[in-house]
Amino acid sequence: MTSIDGGCLCGCVNYSSHMAPLTTAVCHCTDCQKQSGSAFSINLLLPAEGFVVAGETLASYEKPGGSGHPVRRFFCNACGSALYSEIAAMPGVLAIKAGTLSDAAQVQPGMHLWCASALPWVTPDRDLPCFEQSPTA
Repeated sequence: MTSIDGGCLCGCVNYSSHMAPLTTAVCHCTDCQKQSGSAFSINLLLPAEGFVVAGETLASYEKPGGSGHPVRRFFCNACGSALYSEIAAMPGVLAIKAGTLSDAAQVQPGMHLWCASALPWVTPDRDLPCFEQSPTA
């Protein structure tokens, strides 16, 4: 995957990037559980450089993440689709919600984050790198 594009459920917000994703992370943190309404969130980690987003209904919400640094989560305020996050602890990198990609079938998880918060009935794939929280480097 050398470029990406996607958008929200109602089509009011769209995004694209010519940059290749760095990796794909399955995040089990409690904030991702709440935002996704599921047991985890699958995110493409993508360089912020070259990321283009368009749409009048783009909104955001910010709060401290598990690191204590702010996480700004972007979503469509018309349909509520969670789209991507800016994570201050990872400057220059965006976390794009894989389910919002135009072609999510190409996404393959590369790691699991915040496994300490994984719900007891979810078993992370231990063949992939698994971090109890976020990696520090």
